Amino acid sequence: MRQVVLDTETTGIDPQKGHRIIEIGCVELIDRKLTGNHFHVYINPERVVEEEAIKIHGITNDFLIDKPVFAQVCDDFIEFIKGAQLVIHNAPFDVGHMDAEFSRIKPFPGLTSDFSTVLDTLQLAREMRPGQKNNLDALCRAYDVDNSSRELHGALLDAEILADVYLMMTGGQRALNLSENKKSASGVAGEIQHQAIENRPPLKVLRASADEEVLHQQRLDKVKEEGGRCLWLDS
Repeated sequence: MRQVVLDTETTGIDPQKGHRIIEIGCVELIDRKLTGNHFHVYINPERVVEEEAIKIHGITNDFLIDKPVFAQVCDDFIEFIKGAQLVIHNAPFDVGHMDAEFSRIKPFPGLTSDFSTVLDTLQLAREMRPGQKNNLDALCRAYDVDNSSRELHGALLDAEILADVYLMMTGGQRALNLSENKKSASGVAGEIQHQAIENRPPLKVLRASADEEVLHQQRLDKVKEEGGRCLWLDS
């Protein structure tokens, strides 16, 4: 399975008001493994970048003057994402800008949905963590992903971080194939295979010292004095 983790930076929020993409960053996953293959480009938006946007990503108008326009990178971008599942955080934002850019190209190459499917990790996070903050920084904290190099937003850096977050979010045990263990029409259950682990050293047991036992008992007594309940004291 080929996936492309994607992020963009833009001149502003709303593509319907003429805001444009100024950076695209993508990293490739194949069978849930980073391949090292990536797509990264800065783009001249042919318009002014809003000051509020510059405060977020740090990409200035002067920096973009000599960069290619979207039409010049469009074919290479489409070739990179074609046939892949795009993994995007808050996908409607990025896809909205991408579709607006595609719509300006003559002849019209198609919309994002014509090239790729899309997985929105923000929606996925909201389903997995209802009622919690689910921006990229919050997910880095929740899944212990290092984003210490992220002082400003940057498309390639954010795509790399999102790839780590996505793999951590979805890296639990794969769904069990229960059909193999369900009873057949004849009523005979499928055979379950067990494999013994040989030559495993015994587990090391660490016991509390006398001082630690005293401190533990003092803590339990304090909890009980303050109206709490200790199952150890009730037994």
